[in-house]
Amino acid sequence: MTTSLQAADVVVVGNISDEPFAIDLAFAMRQTEDIADLISLKTFANSEFCPRFISDEQDFTRIGRKLAGKTVIIVSTSNRLVSRNDLAMRNFLMARAAKENGAAHVVLVEPDLFYSAQDRGPRLELGATQFERDEVDLKKFDGQPFTAMLYAQMLSLSGVDRVITVHNHSWSVQKMFSEVFDGRFHNIIPYDLYLDYLRNSNILRSTRDGEGLLLCAPDKGARDFVREMHARLALPKAGSVMLDKFRSGEREVAISMHAESEVRFEDLREHDIVLFDDMVRTGSTVVKSCQYLRRGNPSRIVFAVSHFYASEEGREKMAHSAIDEILTLNTLPTVLNRDEQGRLRRKMVVLKIEHWLARNVCEILGMPLRPDLSLYQIDMSSKNPRFIRKIHDSDQLRGLHGERASGL
Repeated sequence: MTTSLQAADVVVVGNISDEPFAIDLAFAMRQTEDIADLISLKTFANSEFCPRFISDEQDFTRIGRKLAGKTVIIVSTSNRLVSRNDLAMRNFLMARAAKENGAAHVVLVEPDLFYSAQDRGPRLELGATQFERDEVDLKKFDGQPFTAMLYAQMLSLSGVDRVITVHNHSWSVQKMFSEVFDGRFHNIIPYDLYLDYLRNSNILRSTRDGEGLLLCAPDKGARDFVREMHARLALPKAGSVMLDKFRSGEREVAISMHAESEVRFEDLREHDIVLFDDMVRTGSTVVKSCQYLRRGNPSRIVFAVSHFYASEEGREKMAHSAIDEILTLNTLPTVLNRDEQGRLRRKMVVLKIEHWLARNVCEILGMPLRPDLSLYQIDMSSKNPRFIRKIHDSDQLRGLHGERASGL
């Protein structure tokens, strides 16, 4: 992409009308027009979807060329009212509409990339892996399509030129999307979000040099992330814990300490532990991991996760006392709904990533960055004890300032 792309050259739209995540991202990228004034998302009487980029009805000079030279960004997030299958089809049609009306480039921004769990098929040539596939693994996908590859190919066929996502867990998906989009696939890892919050909030109680803090990887897939987090945190006395999980059934897992873990089980006592993972659906594995860690008598266990699927089963399981607090991003915006949080609202804090994502999208596309953007915004229920404590501390601080003022 050119390094001189300006806000006027970019059109940001969402695949759901009035989606707050897309609106906030567009605003952070300096778009002054409302998304609803740029595109109409129509559904015909026969239920077929038809997007239409809005144009001046009296202008007959740019028919089919309204978007000439523009970069169109389609923001795609999950929604309780529209299925991911329907949203995927909307992405195809919106990309095609953009290209057939002159758009120079189409970018899909999908924080939680659809179909990533279906990242290989029932034969060895269907999907690259970092491990040797056996019959048991092949059988898991027997009879179903290699959907992640199909999704990538259909996005490309429909006109998408570039895909931007957040903390995708699948090496296979990352490899195939990079190949299909010729390197124009960007998997943004939210190290700086977690680092900033862990350093500047009161979620942890460790010392400034990291004494009393442990970062934990629950399985092999999270180890590289935790190693990088540990290196970037740059606290000399902070440690790292590596766990192993053995799956004996679809919902049955056994947890143990990995042989090469820097910290041993007997060293967990009175430490704050932050367990990181890219996503959680049912909560079975994370709860098992936290129960295992809790037997070592740590002071506090925080579960940090990028993609939080607020299923009824997950809410019930993660209410377990083994988890003291949950730190998540709003890659799936429904997590901001208090009803979706349910009983977890007492121990959940959400980092809203629209500003952070806008910064990254601008950098990728070569657009000037807004210097006034915060890194993230915090959403926390008033039921969370840390929220109550924060209000109390703020009141005390205001009282202290008042006493000083009256003494001058």
